[in-house]
Amino acid sequence: MAAVCLYDGDEIGRYGFPGEHPFHQGRLNRFMDGVRFAGLDAWVRLRDAEPASPAVLERFHTAAHIERVRAASESGEGFLDGGDTPAWNGIYEAAATVVGAAVDATGRLMDGTCRRAFVPIGGLHHAGRDAASGFCVFNDAGVVIATLLAEYGLERIAYVDIDAHHGDGVQYAFDDDPRVWTADIHEDGAHNFPGTGHRHETGTGAAEGTKLNLPLKPGAGDAEFHAAWEAVEEHLERARPQFVLFLCGVDSLRGDPLAHLAFTPAAHRHATRRLADRADELGHGRLLALGGGGYFDPNIAAGWRAVLEALLGH
Repeated sequence: MAAVCLYDGDEIGRYGFPGEHPFHQGRLNRFMDGVRFAGLDAWVRLRDAEPASPAVLERFHTAAHIERVRAASESGEGFLDGGDTPAWNGIYEAAATVVGAAVDATGRLMDGTCRRAFVPIGGLHHAGRDAASGFCVFNDAGVVIATLLAEYGLERIAYVDIDAHHGDGVQYAFDDDPRVWTADIHEDGAHNFPGTGHRHETGTGAAEGTKLNLPLKPGAGDAEFHAAWEAVEEHLERARPQFVLFLCGVDSLRGDPLAHLAFTPAAHRHATRRLADRADELGHGRLLALGGGGYFDPNIAAGWRAVLEALLGH
């Protein structure tokens, strides 16, 4: 059985926002309680992580953005964006640890320590190079992609996103980079944040055709997901990636308060299994799953469990 590294720990679990915020600080515990109850922790390598250094964060983010977050973290006041992402004392360290976990997982996948990896509190895909956005302070997926390009010299990276919200911070950062292939199934931007991810957005310049957006109407369920997934499969066949990132946000499941899709956990299980198969067919097996969104506790437990079981081959 392939080794799966699962990232847990107090500091990464602190990433979230206090009070009644939908991205609350108990999301990791909700998932891990179910993992332990089902005995799945016996099948994984549980790992903790250290905060990413400023030098690592600067592989994707500007120094000015990093400093703004640090200052807001020290004051614990205000918002890091237009009003969705409040500052609190320690948000810098928690956000940097999310990135640290993703980068640590990347290194372990590249050196063969792990065959697959899952960072449930990760996938902060709205953060831009110079700005926080939509609950996302630092963009761990962006840092991973930048690391794979600069530190490992990869030439074909796939980023697949089935979160209900378009991964704008990832796509637009690499929109003109032909080495980065993105495929994003999400709720139509006419009905949900951030209002982007239209079908005609396929990449720019030399990267034209490397970006795939598959917006769905509110209420779309597993049938619509599977129809869209066929296009993802075709896209990945063209990409032949050397590394696969999977943002498996569970806000696309039925009942999420911040989205209007109606997938079941079977969609997440199918996507994970097919991406693992694709990575194996390409000879490297490297698949890094990042948890993304999800704001209804039963869906967090069920959706991410489906992802973990598929990573394990169960």
